[in-house]
Amino acid sequence: VTIVTETATLLVVIVVMFTVNWRLALLVIAILPVLVLVTRYFSARVRNSSTGERTALAKVSGYLNEQLQGVPVLQIFGAQRPSMDRFDNYNHGYRRALIALRRHSALFLMTQEVLAAVGLGMLLYGGGQGVLADWATMGMLVAFIQYADRAFQPVLRLSEQYNAVQIAFGAAERIERTLHEPRAIMPPHVPIAPTLPFRGDVVLEDIHFQYLADRPVLRGINIHIPAGQRVAIVGPTGAGKTSLIGLLARWYDPQRGRILLDGVDIKSLEPQALRSLVSVIPQDPITFAGDISFNISLYQQLVSADIRQAAGIANAAHFIERLPEQYHSLVTPNGANLSAGERQLLALARAIALQPHGILILDEATSSIDTTTEALVQEALERLFHGRTSIIIAHRLATVRSADRILLIQQGRVVEDGDHATLIAQNGLYATLYAHQLAD
Repeated sequence: VTIVTETATLLVVIVVMFTVNWRLALLVIAILPVLVLVTRYFSARVRNSSTGERTALAKVSGYLNEQLQGVPVLQIFGAQRPSMDRFDNYNHGYRRALIALRRHSALFLMTQEVLAAVGLGMLLYGGGQGVLADWATMGMLVAFIQYADRAFQPVLRLSEQYNAVQIAFGAAERIERTLHEPRAIMPPHVPIAPTLPFRGDVVLEDIHFQYLADRPVLRGINIHIPAGQRVAIVGPTGAGKTSLIGLLARWYDPQRGRILLDGVDIKSLEPQALRSLVSVIPQDPITFAGDISFNISLYQQLVSADIRQAAGIANAAHFIERLPEQYHSLVTPNGANLSAGERQLLALARAIALQPHGILILDEATSSIDTTTEALVQEALERLFHGRTSIIIAHRLATVRSADRILLIQQGRVVEDGDHATLIAQNGLYATLYAHQLAD
């Protein structure tokens, strides 16, 4: 509305000026082409500065959020000072970007004011000559000074609006660039709906995967996990166990090979549909700002009875019902008011409530909780494992002895495959690792 009003005002003033005296009108509008050129010159700089400022602010915000989440670790390892130094560098970068944006915006508006003053000076000089040459009168010159003011004010206000629009465009470009950054996966052109009822048969065929060129993580993995089987994947650090989780959940795609669920290539499924079939419980489960019920239901419209039932099956009710507000008790950011074991139980309750029949993947699910809570978790897991395909990623071999099958991965390859007793009898790498962990 403001832009339309100011433009209409400018056009009306120009028409009136040409009606009264076309020579004086030309003197007034002679400066307008220069104003347009200056606007075009500064608009690109303001937009680029705005994009830079938004990018720098995103770096500061992202880094600050990351470091706040890791404060305990920083304190344990005495890394507070390096963390602060890097934050200062990001902050200085943001300050420089902000100063550049303010400088370009100020120069833009100041130049407009100077040009308006130059235009008024041209009118006074030319109009004075017109009065002397008798093609203008003094009263007409005074009137045109008012006309000039009314003509320049809309131009200046439009310039301010244009400046604001360029800043907004810069921010929008930053958002658009973020949204269109190349993704690790691409959705299928013609998605296939998952086969229902979902059984959970998993096949990995000749999987090759790497994060960086010439640094393979998985090398020709071939695994078949029949529906309902409980499989443990173990191996040394860096063997590629956790990478398998990302591939099964399709957080990224392998460079070669394919993964089939119930005979369907997961690349043919919509990512959201796939992830509704795969439940991942990490070592340090994620919690969200909200109450206990929200952290179990997670935006889904679940009735209270379903939430309580899931908590009971997961053994989470043991600690929830001791809280002052029970299921309405608030969870602080990052679950700081819950222990690691309580967060684990909450994650199990969430998996039971939201994905009771899909594939269950546990990444080091019991490696960071106390013995008492671990017993509760193991009891809940036995219920959760029943009748569904389950994949356990763990370093602690004692926690996977009851698995139907154990796969040992070393340097990106499956080197041993069998149940606990079979692998111990083979006296290979698994038996060696197991003996070392027992000794520890």
